Amino acid sequence: MPHKFAGAALAAAALTAGLLLAGCGTPGAPQPPSLNLPGRVTGLKATRTGNQVSLAWTMPKKNTDKLLLKSNVAVRVCRKEAGTCVLAVELALAPGAEGAFTETLPAALATGAPRALTYFVELNNHNGRSAGLSNGAVVVAGEAPATLSGVKAQVRKDGIVLRWTASGGTDAIRLHRKLLTPAPETKPKAQQGLLAPPPEPAEQNLLVEAGAAAGRVLDKDIRFGQSYEYRLQRVARLTVDGEKLELAGPLTEPVRVAAEDIFPPAAPDGLAAVANAGAEPSIDLSWQPGTEADLAGYAVYRRENGGAWQRISGAQPLVPPAFHDAQVQAGHTYSYAVSAIDQGGHESTQSAEAEETVPNP
Repeated sequence: MPHKFAGAALAAAALTAGLLLAGCGTPGAPQPPSLNLPGRVTGLKATRTGNQVSLAWTMPKKNTDKLLLKSNVAVRVCRKEAGTCVLAVELALAPGAEGAFTETLPAALATGAPRALTYFVELNNHNGRSAGLSNGAVVVAGEAPATLSGVKAQVRKDGIVLRWTASGGTDAIRLHRKLLTPAPETKPKAQQGLLAPPPEPAEQNLLVEAGAAAGRVLDKDIRFGQSYEYRLQRVARLTVDGEKLELAGPLTEPVRVAAEDIFPPAAPDGLAAVANAGAEPSIDLSWQPGTEADLAGYAVYRRENGGAWQRISGAQPLVPPAFHDAQVQAGHTYSYAVSAIDQGGHESTQSAEAEETVPNP
């Protein structure tokens, strides 16, 4: 029996030794060294204006091993029309930085028929190795639309009209509009009210088709009292290699215009006059209310027997579209006209006349 216990003890000791050898103190299988490859760019964007192409992307912060990059990264930008990708520029950018590059196209790419031109960004480590090209950002190579000439701006009641010298067909015109006047101080929503207009954007790009070939467009989305700057460009819309793309021409020189409201409201419609007989005769007037947003009210005019018009409604504009004239006499015939007045004090032309006779008692 004693030798049986001795054998069991030896087996237990061997098991314990095996467990110790397989514990955390023993190094595991060797891991391959990190290549420190910067992560790929996945959000490359490209736009062409005239003969210039602008690229934008965001640099990765980590390498392909999910470790933070600690130094500037070598950047190669290339363009590919067919065959190999031709180097356009080499840069060095910090991890997480916003990358940007603008180039003027070589003459061979800025002339000829429309065709696809694809840009790529490649990030390299210190050994010149990369994790691959970025996504491809496509623009149109070939001759761009010509610059617009003779651009002028005119303020009208319905907006700002932009005109230029029309020459050659074009698909559309893009208006680059910048608000020059500072936006008013924003009030709390409780003070603005439910109908308060939203703040106007500082910059807008508006693609306009109607009237583009005729050399004029109307920007209706303006606010009086503001000043704007416009730059225009032709835009050709093409299908290249089955993909719908835009080819924009050069921007014009800026045109500035102050949108001052010097326009009176429309004359009121539907003026009607109804006489009231009795001991105190009178005539009641009514008309259709105006629809202008800056309408302040109305003025009422009267004349008798073709004489001169006299304003009978007082110095301040009437707010309701109605008036009670108690300064009349039985047996007399009166003519009336009404005008509209906006908040800037501009007065419309007079409405069509309405004539009424006060009956005798």
